[in-house]
Amino acid sequence: MLENSSILVTGGTGSFGNSFVPMTLNRYNPRKIIILSRDEMKQWEMAKKFQGDPRVRFFIGDVRDRDRLYRALDGVDYVVHAAATKIVPTAEYNPFECVKTNIHGAMNLIDACIDKGVKRVVALSTDKASSPINLYGATKLASDKLFVAGNSYSGEHGTSFSVVRYGNVMGSRGSVIPFFMSIRDTGVLPITDPRMTRFMISLEQGVELVWHAMQDMVGGEIYVKKIPSMRVPEIASVIAPEARQETVGIRPGEKLHEQMIGIEDAPFTYEYDEHYKILPSINDWNSSKERIKNGKPVAEDFVYSSDSNKEWMTPEALSAWIEANRSHIGAI
Repeated sequence: MLENSSILVTGGTGSFGNSFVPMTLNRYNPRKIIILSRDEMKQWEMAKKFQGDPRVRFFIGDVRDRDRLYRALDGVDYVVHAAATKIVPTAEYNPFECVKTNIHGAMNLIDACIDKGVKRVVALSTDKASSPINLYGATKLASDKLFVAGNSYSGEHGTSFSVVRYGNVMGSRGSVIPFFMSIRDTGVLPITDPRMTRFMISLEQGVELVWHAMQDMVGGEIYVKKIPSMRVPEIASVIAPEARQETVGIRPGEKLHEQMIGIEDAPFTYEYDEHYKILPSINDWNSSKERIKNGKPVAEDFVYSSDSNKEWMTPEALSAWIEANRSHIGAI
């Protein structure tokens, strides 16, 4: 599907884009990948990695700017929407800006993709969109709903929209692993709550989930990858076994455990070998055989949360992952 195609990635200079672009170039050899983002310095740094590759293009723009999106989407076949205001405390203190990017930006992109005849769009979501307690999660829940509903009015244009949702991305900029690694020499690691758990997914797994969604989607599905959990104090112990762990309290808007599927979504959720799929509650799409395929319905009280997860990452597995990825942890 992606071979010889034109792909646009919004927010493409972030952690996801820095993995998606080289992996997709190697796997599918698309005709063109366009990176749309508003930070020219990040584009400058990223462009160095692909110098001389005519398949990679860079486009300064913002999802808040509807007209710029229309220009960027000329001739584009597929879109991956990764642009977001996503730091929880930043969103709490700058709510208007978060809404402009995460909600208004989603609306702009949906309209532009339909009008420009884009074939398929996959939007990146977050565990925080499931039963949200912070503004970031609330805006991403709204964004998810917008992308799902976008399938209702794409009409004869035929643009399809779906969403992928995953939790803590291991080693990404701003996440807990590079943070702990950066301060381990102090001998003290701050733990917000010793009971805290997090899902653990690699950037490579995140990219593969987007590929799968792009191939499998009919429109309106939310894909949730099956991934292991880990307790935050265990993560700290792997990174700095000699350091003292100091409980500092949960930050504004922070959850004790990550949740990717809530009990309210259980009636519309189906299980597959490597992922779950939440189908839309609108338009009877949750009973669509074309969308369900070979999925099995989950239990009516099903919840997919990091504390009740069946799969757990061992300290040995995390240590091996850190050793294998040490050179670029926190760099992207």
